Amino acid sequence: MDIDQTLLQNLTETNPRFRMLYEEHSLFEKQLSEYDKKGILSSDEEVDKNKVKKMKLAGRDEMEKIIQLVTT
Repeated sequence: MDIDQTLLQNLTETNPRFRMLYEEHSLFEKQLSEYDKKGILSSDEEVDKNKVKKMKLAGRDEMEKIIQLVTT
């Protein structure tokens, strides 16, 4: 997601929902990075990795909706 850093900072400071989504997004990125470092994953880890990807995507979509609302 490419957004202006000033807008990002403003939203994280003034919009609690956006801040929560942004923090979750960062956490999901970290989790996915850990899975990527492992290389070979068990089937349970693969399932969990896919869930994390879906939650990250859903959060990003909601953040984009918030951004559209404040920039239009």
